[in-house]
Amino acid sequence: MTAPYARYRRAAAIPAGMAVATALAFLPNTAATAAEDAPAPAAAPADATSLSYVVNVRPGHGTSAHVKKAVAKAGGTIVTSYDQIGVIVVHSSNADFAKTIRKVRGVQSAGATRTAPLPSASTGDLGAPKVLSAAEVAAADAPAGQDPLQPQQWDLPAIKADKAHEKTLGSKKVTVAVIDTGVDDTHPDIAPNFDRKASVNCVSGKPDTADGAWRPSAEESPHGTHVAGEIAAAKNGVGMTGVAPGVKVSGIKVSTTAGFFYTEAVVCGFVWAAEHGVDVTNNSYYTDPWYFNCKNDPDQKALVEAVGRASRYAEKKGAVNVAAAGNENYDLASDEITDPSSPNDTTPGDRVVDPSKCLDIPTQLPGVVTVASTGAKGIKSSFSNHGLGVIDIAAPGGDSTAYQKPDAPATSGLILGTLPGGKWGYMAGTSMASPHVAGVAALIKSTHPYASPALVKALLYAEADATPCTDPYDINGDGKIDAVCEGSKNRNGFYGWGIADALDAVTK
Repeated sequence: MTAPYARYRRAAAIPAGMAVATALAFLPNTAATAAEDAPAPAAAPADATSLSYVVNVRPGHGTSAHVKKAVAKAGGTIVTSYDQIGVIVVHSSNADFAKTIRKVRGVQSAGATRTAPLPSASTGDLGAPKVLSAAEVAAADAPAGQDPLQPQQWDLPAIKADKAHEKTLGSKKVTVAVIDTGVDDTHPDIAPNFDRKASVNCVSGKPDTADGAWRPSAEESPHGTHVAGEIAAAKNGVGMTGVAPGVKVSGIKVSTTAGFFYTEAVVCGFVWAAEHGVDVTNNSYYTDPWYFNCKNDPDQKALVEAVGRASRYAEKKGAVNVAAAGNENYDLASDEITDPSSPNDTTPGDRVVDPSKCLDIPTQLPGVVTVASTGAKGIKSSFSNHGLGVIDIAAPGGDSTAYQKPDAPATSGLILGTLPGGKWGYMAGTSMASPHVAGVAALIKSTHPYASPALVKALLYAEADATPCTDPYDINGDGKIDAVCEGSKNRNGFYGWGIADALDAVTK
């Protein structure tokens, strides 16, 4: 099932009654596009033909005078340099900039991060989550010991998070960074756990540390705020409860006002997380404008290299990187996939790719925890990407209530989360599954404070509840197989090592 949306990375197509996204999820029967954000780049004012580039050089040294001179000679302006990983962000209006700079001694790869000139064109086609009304919030009633909206959170018992909370809520010494569209830290369910020092706006590719720069504006996507609440909404007698309600959460804003997650912003986000004590990053997006980045294309190869260096640096510095698998019901282990959505910032067109050579980044990068989505009945969500050897683990991301209806008192098959302006609402997608795993990883880190990222991941997989393939998988009951699962009970293409288990995370 291929989503009909040409724009955003994790947009999932769900039949009448619900539309979903991984870069954003939406109200029933609305078209899916994604989030947006951010101020114009602080450095290098753009003109009508200016593009952004990454230039990859040897890590560990300042940009050499030779490369700096070559960048300027080729018509480029350096925005910032991440010497730790050897990635330079450059703006240039020279159409041959990348081709020219690749020939320079010391340059290992270089490529345009977008196909549309700076700044990106905006779009008015922005979806919205299903927001709970004030009356619905006021009428919420929960048993003693639960936050008012917790009875609507079928996803918590699905991973035994409710039982885990009887043991611990997680450690304040653990921080999960939400690399996303921005986080509203003034929300009453987020404010108690917000980590200001680990928050930033990275949209231009260069950190903006102005107070509140990490927040989405009123016109921008609520996606990152929803994700943050799923991870760490405080257990404080207000609203809902996060998977790890005692840990810290930060906002690293990387999405442009038009909703694009470009390479320079993603690189900045991972490096910022690496250098500000982050223990887990959540990545519910793909890096625009290419759904799959093919290594035989010099531009796309450079983007894979830049984001790969940044994610590896974050892990080296102690962070576990968790990412959403995507919402197109693709088999990421297949020989070929038809990608109709790239490049999504200009004019996309159908292209056939081999997903083992053309990567969805950061999702398919080495070391990243790739998360598939399940619904209220515990089976793969209708939209969730899958693939043996690609999916590492699964967690609740919601599904059409018509397909997977939760047990009472919960009423929606979608996932409840926080929304900007002190609101709550439902969204769905692998975007919502990934933060559940990030929350469980944070609980593991809380229980094992000296565990390395490799050990946290090993425990995450070992403690997951092994889930056999759903066979046959006919999610809509029309007699046709909607996806094929390969593998054993202990590791397969739908659920990876299994469904995340929060109780084991705090007891083993």
